[in-house]
Amino acid sequence: MTSDTAPLLADALAAGTLVLDGGLSNQLGAAGHDLSDELWSARLLADRPEAIAEAHLAYFEAGADVAITASYQATFEGFAKRGIKHDRAAELMAKSVELGVDAAVEAGQRGIKRPLYVAASVGPYGAMLADGSEYRGRYGLSVAELEAFHRPRLEVLDLVGPDVLAFETIPDAVEAEALLRAVRGLRTPAWLSYSIAGDRTRAGQPLEEAFALAADADEIIAVGVNCSAPEDVDSAVEIAARVTGKPVVVYPNSGETWDAKARAWTGRSTFTAEQVERWGTAGARLIGGCCRVGPEAITSIRRTLTPS
Repeated sequence: MTSDTAPLLADALAAGTLVLDGGLSNQLGAAGHDLSDELWSARLLADRPEAIAEAHLAYFEAGADVAITASYQATFEGFAKRGIKHDRAAELMAKSVELGVDAAVEAGQRGIKRPLYVAASVGPYGAMLADGSEYRGRYGLSVAELEAFHRPRLEVLDLVGPDVLAFETIPDAVEAEALLRAVRGLRTPAWLSYSIAGDRTRAGQPLEEAFALAADADEIIAVGVNCSAPEDVDSAVEIAARVTGKPVVVYPNSGETWDAKARAWTGRSTFTAEQVERWGTAGARLIGGCCRVGPEAITSIRRTLTPS
Protein backbone atom coordinates (compact mmCIF):
# COMPACT_ATOMS: atom_id res chain seq x y z
CA MET A 1 0.00 0.00 0.00
CA THR A 2 1.12 3.57 -0.60
CA SER A 3 -0.40 4.88 2.61
CA ASP A 4 -0.65 3.54 6.15
CA THR A 5 -4.17 4.99 6.28
CA ALA A 6 -5.42 3.10 3.21
CA PRO A 7 -7.79 0.20 3.87
CA LEU A 8 -6.53 -3.35 3.64
CA LEU A 9 -7.26 -4.90 0.28
CA ALA A 10 -9.85 -7.27 1.77
CA ASP A 11 -11.67 -4.31 3.30
CA ALA A 12 -11.50 -2.37 0.03
CA LEU A 13 -13.07 -5.33 -1.78
CA ALA A 14 -15.86 -5.46 0.78
CA ALA A 15 -16.55 -1.80 0.06
CA GLY A 16 -16.61 -1.94 -3.73
CA THR A 17 -14.95 -3.01 -6.98
CA LEU A 18 -11.28 -2.39 -7.78
CA VAL A 19 -9.53 -2.28 -11.14
CA LEU A 20 -6.62 -4.62 -11.83
CA ASP A 21 -3.87 -3.84 -14.31
CA GLY A 22 -3.52 -5.46 -17.74
CA GLY A 23 -0.90 -7.78 -19.17
CA LEU A 24 2.56 -6.84 -17.91
CA SER A 25 4.17 -8.57 -20.88
CA ASN A 26 1.85 -6.64 -23.18
CA GLN A 27 3.11 -3.32 -21.87
CA LEU A 28 6.76 -4.39 -21.77
CA GLY A 29 6.55 -5.72 -25.33
CA ALA A 30 4.91 -2.50 -26.50
CA ALA A 31 7.87 -0.63 -25.01
CA GLY A 32 10.24 -2.69 -27.17
CA HIS A 33 11.55 -5.23 -24.64
CA ASP A 34 12.36 -8.77 -25.79
CA LEU A 35 10.43 -11.31 -23.70
CA SER A 36 11.37 -14.45 -25.65
CA ASP A 37 13.59 -15.68 -22.81
CA GLU A 38 12.33 -18.61 -20.71
CA LEU A 39 12.25 -16.28 -17.70
CA TRP A 40 9.85 -14.01 -19.61
CA SER A 41 9.34 -10.70 -17.79
CA ALA A 42 11.31 -11.98 -14.78
CA ARG A 43 14.51 -11.56 -16.82
CA LEU A 44 14.04 -7.80 -16.67
CA LEU A 45 14.16 -7.86 -12.88
CA ALA A 46 17.92 -8.12 -13.30
CA ASP A 47 18.46 -6.54 -16.71
CA ARG A 48 15.99 -3.63 -16.84
CA PRO A 49 14.14 -3.19 -13.53
CA GLU A 50 13.23 0.40 -14.38
CA ALA A 51 11.23 -0.89 -17.36
CA ILE A 52 9.05 -2.95 -15.03
CA ALA A 53 8.41 0.04 -12.77
CA GLU A 54 7.49 2.11 -15.83
CA ALA A 55 5.01 -0.55 -16.96
CA HIS A 56 3.36 -0.64 -13.52
CA LEU A 57 3.16 3.15 -13.53
CA ALA A 58 1.51 3.17 -16.95
CA TYR A 59 -1.25 0.95 -15.60
CA PHE A 60 -1.73 3.01 -12.44
CA GLU A 61 -2.05 6.11 -14.60
CA ALA A 62 -4.49 4.25 -16.87
CA GLY A 63 -6.78 3.62 -13.90
CA ALA A 64 -5.60 0.43 -12.21
CA ASP A 65 -5.86 0.19 -8.43
CA VAL A 66 -3.75 -2.99 -8.25
CA ALA A 67 -0.47 -3.84 -9.98
CA ILE A 68 0.62 -7.47 -10.38
CA THR A 69 4.37 -7.97 -10.08
CA ALA A 70 6.88 -9.47 -12.52
CA SER A 71 7.38 -12.58 -10.38
CA TYR A 72 5.12 -14.93 -12.35
CA GLN A 73 8.06 -16.99 -13.60
CA ALA A 74 10.44 -16.04 -10.80
CA THR A 75 11.37 -19.31 -9.10
CA PHE A 76 14.54 -20.62 -7.50
CA GLU A 77 14.60 -23.50 -9.99
CA GLY A 78 14.05 -21.27 -13.01
CA PHE A 79 16.74 -18.82 -11.98
CA ALA A 80 19.13 -21.70 -11.22
CA LYS A 81 18.83 -22.85 -14.83
CA ARG A 82 20.32 -19.48 -15.77
CA GLY A 83 23.14 -19.75 -13.25
CA ILE A 84 21.53 -17.38 -10.75
CA LYS A 85 22.25 -18.55 -7.24
CA HIS A 86 19.72 -18.85 -4.42
CA ASP A 87 20.43 -15.58 -2.59
CA ARG A 88 20.42 -13.53 -5.79
CA ALA A 89 17.19 -15.22 -6.90
CA ALA A 90 15.59 -14.25 -3.60
CA GLU A 91 16.76 -10.66 -4.11
CA LEU A 92 15.16 -10.56 -7.55
CA MET A 93 11.86 -11.94 -6.24
CA ALA A 94 11.84 -9.29 -3.52
CA LYS A 95 12.75 -6.67 -6.12
CA SER A 96 9.59 -7.47 -8.05
CA VAL A 97 7.46 -6.28 -5.13
CA GLU A 98 9.66 -3.27 -4.46
CA LEU A 99 9.27 -2.15 -8.08
CA GLY A 100 5.50 -2.27 -7.74
CA VAL A 101 5.68 -0.19 -4.58
CA ASP A 102 8.04 2.28 -6.26
CA ALA A 103 5.56 2.70 -9.11
CA ALA A 104 2.71 3.28 -6.67
CA VAL A 105 4.72 5.94 -4.84
CA GLU A 106 5.58 7.64 -8.13
CA ALA A 107 1.92 7.54 -9.13
CA GLY A 108 1.05 9.31 -5.89
CA GLN A 109 3.65 11.96 -6.58
CA ARG A 110 2.04 12.49 -9.99
CA GLY A 111 -1.30 13.25 -8.39
CA ILE A 112 -3.06 9.88 -8.07
CA LYS A 113 -4.61 9.99 -4.61
CA ARG A 114 -6.65 6.79 -4.50
CA PRO A 115 -5.20 3.81 -2.57
CA LEU A 116 -2.93 1.66 -4.74
CA TYR A 117 -2.05 -1.95 -4.06
CA VAL A 118 0.66 -4.43 -5.10
CA ALA A 119 -0.10 -8.10 -5.78
CA ALA A 120 2.90 -10.45 -5.82
CA SER A 121 2.44 -12.82 -8.75
CA VAL A 122 2.83 -16.54 -8.08
CA GLY A 123 2.57 -18.46 -11.32
CA PRO A 124 2.04 -22.22 -11.67
CA TYR A 125 4.75 -24.87 -11.62
CA GLY A 126 4.38 -25.22 -15.39
CA ALA A 127 5.49 -21.61 -15.92
CA MET A 128 8.93 -22.57 -14.64
CA LEU A 129 9.08 -25.47 -17.12
CA ALA A 130 8.35 -23.07 -20.01
CA ASP A 131 6.94 -25.92 -22.09
CA GLY A 132 3.25 -25.02 -22.20
CA SER A 133 2.30 -27.29 -19.30
CA GLU A 134 1.08 -24.26 -17.37
CA TYR A 135 -1.99 -24.49 -19.61
CA ARG A 136 -2.44 -28.22 -19.10
CA GLY A 137 -1.62 -28.98 -15.48
CA ARG A 138 -1.31 -32.67 -14.66
CA TYR A 139 2.42 -32.43 -14.00
CA GLY A 140 2.65 -35.86 -12.41
CA LEU A 141 3.63 -34.33 -9.06
CA SER A 142 1.90 -34.85 -5.73
CA VAL A 143 0.32 -32.11 -3.65
CA ALA A 144 3.24 -32.38 -1.23
CA GLU A 145 5.80 -32.00 -4.02
CA LEU A 146 4.03 -28.96 -5.42
CA GLU A 147 3.76 -27.45 -1.95
CA ALA A 148 7.51 -27.90 -1.48
CA PHE A 149 8.10 -26.12 -4.81
CA HIS A 150 5.92 -23.12 -4.01
CA ARG A 151 6.55 -22.53 -0.30
CA PRO A 152 10.12 -21.12 -0.49
CA ARG A 153 9.24 -18.33 -2.91
CA LEU A 154 6.03 -17.58 -1.03
CA GLU A 155 8.14 -17.05 2.07
CA VAL A 156 10.41 -14.61 0.19
CA LEU A 157 7.51 -12.62 -1.24
CA ASP A 158 5.69 -12.62 2.10
CA LEU A 159 8.67 -11.06 3.87
CA VAL A 160 8.71 -8.09 1.49
CA GLY A 161 5.14 -7.27 2.39
CA PRO A 162 2.93 -7.09 -0.71
CA ASP A 163 -0.77 -6.44 -0.16
CA VAL A 164 -1.70 -9.84 -1.54
CA LEU A 165 -0.19 -12.92 -3.16
CA ALA A 166 -1.71 -13.56 -6.59
CA PHE A 167 -1.93 -17.30 -7.21
CA GLU A 168 -2.67 -16.90 -10.90
CA THR A 169 -3.14 -18.89 -14.09
CA ILE A 170 -3.43 -22.05 -12.02
CA PRO A 171 -4.47 -24.84 -14.41
CA ASP A 172 -5.08 -27.66 -11.98
CA ALA A 173 -7.03 -28.10 -8.75
CA VAL A 174 -4.20 -30.32 -7.47
CA GLU A 175 -1.84 -27.35 -7.67
CA ALA A 176 -4.45 -25.12 -6.04
CA GLU A 177 -4.60 -27.52 -3.12
CA ALA A 178 -0.81 -27.34 -2.81
CA LEU A 179 -0.88 -23.53 -2.81
CA LEU A 180 -3.59 -23.47 -0.16
CA ARG A 181 -1.32 -25.58 2.02
CA ALA A 182 1.78 -23.56 1.19
CA VAL A 183 0.23 -20.21 2.17
CA ARG A 184 -0.74 -21.30 5.67
CA GLY A 185 1.08 -19.40 8.40
CA LEU A 186 2.14 -16.50 6.20
CA ARG A 187 1.08 -12.96 7.05
CA THR A 188 0.06 -12.03 3.49
CA PRO A 189 -3.39 -13.05 2.19
CA ALA A 190 -3.82 -14.43 -1.32
CA TRP A 191 -6.24 -14.72 -4.19
CA LEU A 192 -6.64 -17.91 -6.20
CA SER A 193 -7.24 -17.57 -9.95
CA TYR A 194 -7.59 -20.51 -12.32
CA SER A 195 -7.04 -20.63 -16.07
CA ILE A 196 -10.05 -22.37 -17.54
CA ALA A 197 -11.65 -23.79 -20.67
CA GLY A 198 -15.42 -23.64 -20.58
CA ASP A 199 -16.70 -24.75 -17.18
CA ARG A 200 -13.55 -26.65 -16.19
CA THR A 201 -9.99 -26.00 -15.20
CA ARG A 202 -7.39 -26.53 -17.91
CA ALA A 203 -6.67 -29.89 -16.28
CA GLY A 204 -10.33 -30.83 -16.67
CA GLN A 205 -11.75 -30.53 -13.15
CA PRO A 206 -15.26 -29.03 -12.77
CA LEU A 207 -15.04 -25.44 -11.56
CA GLU A 208 -17.43 -26.10 -8.70
CA GLU A 209 -14.98 -28.60 -7.25
CA ALA A 210 -11.96 -26.40 -7.94
CA PHE A 211 -13.42 -23.30 -6.29
CA ALA A 212 -14.77 -25.31 -3.35
CA LEU A 213 -11.19 -25.99 -2.24
CA ALA A 214 -10.86 -22.31 -1.25
CA ALA A 215 -14.29 -21.83 0.31
CA ASP A 216 -13.11 -22.31 3.89
CA ALA A 217 -9.55 -21.03 3.47
CA ASP A 218 -9.26 -17.85 5.52
CA GLU A 219 -6.00 -16.97 3.75
CA ILE A 220 -7.83 -16.59 0.43
CA ILE A 221 -9.61 -13.23 0.08
CA ALA A 222 -10.79 -13.68 -3.52
CA VAL A 223 -11.18 -16.44 -6.12
CA GLY A 224 -11.66 -16.35 -9.85
CA VAL A 225 -10.15 -16.80 -13.30
CA ASN A 226 -7.52 -15.22 -15.53
CA CYS A 227 -5.67 -15.82 -18.80
CA SER A 228 -8.84 -17.30 -20.28
CA ALA A 229 -11.27 -16.30 -23.01
CA PRO A 230 -13.69 -13.51 -22.01
CA GLU A 231 -16.58 -15.71 -23.17
CA ASP A 232 -15.79 -18.28 -20.46
CA VAL A 233 -15.82 -15.78 -17.62
CA ASP A 234 -19.55 -15.20 -17.07
CA SER A 235 -20.37 -18.65 -15.76
CA ALA A 236 -17.09 -18.84 -13.82
CA VAL A 237 -17.92 -15.66 -11.88
CA GLU A 238 -21.32 -17.04 -10.92
CA ILE A 239 -19.87 -20.39 -9.83
CA ALA A 240 -17.02 -18.81 -7.85
CA ALA A 241 -19.31 -16.43 -5.99
CA ARG A 242 -21.90 -19.11 -5.25
CA VAL A 243 -19.51 -21.83 -4.14
CA THR A 244 -17.18 -19.72 -1.99
CA GLY A 245 -19.10 -16.60 -0.99
CA LYS A 246 -15.86 -14.66 -1.55
CA PRO A 247 -15.20 -11.66 -3.81
CA VAL A 248 -14.37 -12.74 -7.34
CA VAL A 249 -11.24 -11.77 -9.29
CA VAL A 250 -11.43 -11.69 -13.09
CA TYR A 251 -8.77 -10.77 -15.64
CA PRO A 252 -9.19 -12.57 -18.95
CA ASN A 253 -7.22 -12.32 -22.16
CA SER A 254 -8.41 -10.02 -24.92
CA GLY A 255 -10.12 -12.87 -26.77
CA GLU A 256 -7.50 -13.04 -29.51
CA THR A 257 -5.89 -16.42 -30.24
CA TRP A 258 -2.20 -17.29 -29.92
CA ASP A 259 -0.80 -19.11 -32.98
CA ALA A 260 2.13 -21.03 -31.51
CA LYS A 261 3.48 -22.03 -34.94
CA ALA A 262 3.51 -18.48 -36.29
CA ARG A 263 4.28 -17.05 -32.82
CA ALA A 264 1.68 -14.35 -33.33
CA TRP A 265 -1.77 -13.35 -32.08
CA THR A 266 -4.67 -13.72 -34.50
CA GLY A 267 -8.31 -12.68 -34.54
CA ARG A 268 -9.78 -9.69 -32.77
CA SER A 269 -10.50 -8.61 -29.22
CA THR A 270 -13.84 -9.75 -27.82
CA PHE A 271 -13.40 -8.00 -24.45
CA THR A 272 -16.31 -5.53 -24.04
CA ALA A 273 -17.66 -3.04 -21.52
CA GLU A 274 -20.92 -4.99 -21.39
CA GLN A 275 -19.02 -8.05 -20.14
CA VAL A 276 -17.36 -5.99 -17.41
CA GLU A 277 -20.76 -4.76 -16.24
CA ARG A 278 -22.12 -8.32 -16.10
CA TRP A 279 -19.11 -9.59 -14.16
CA GLY A 280 -19.47 -6.82 -11.61
CA THR A 281 -23.17 -7.55 -11.17
CA ALA A 282 -22.40 -11.26 -10.70
CA GLY A 283 -19.90 -10.66 -7.91
CA ALA A 284 -16.56 -9.72 -9.46
CA ARG A 285 -14.73 -7.22 -7.23
CA LEU A 286 -11.31 -7.24 -8.93
CA ILE A 287 -11.53 -6.76 -12.69
CA GLY A 288 -8.68 -6.27 -15.15
CA GLY A 289 -7.01 -7.99 -18.07
CA CYS A 290 -4.29 -10.47 -18.94
CA CYS A 291 -2.65 -11.20 -22.30
CA ARG A 292 -3.15 -8.55 -24.98
CA VAL A 293 -5.00 -6.24 -22.60
CA GLY A 294 -3.17 -2.93 -22.35
CA PRO A 295 -3.58 0.47 -20.63
CA GLU A 296 -6.33 1.68 -22.97
CA ALA A 297 -8.50 -1.30 -22.05
CA ILE A 298 -7.84 -0.69 -18.34
CA THR A 299 -8.97 2.90 -18.76
CA SER A 300 -12.14 1.60 -20.40
CA ILE A 301 -12.75 -0.82 -17.54
CA ARG A 302 -12.35 1.98 -15.00
CA ARG A 303 -14.80 4.19 -16.87
CA THR A 304 -17.29 1.33 -16.99
CA LEU A 305 -17.00 0.58 -13.27
CA THR A 306 -16.76 4.20 -12.07
CA PRO A 307 -18.62 6.37 -14.57
CA SER A 308 -18.28 10.08 -13.90
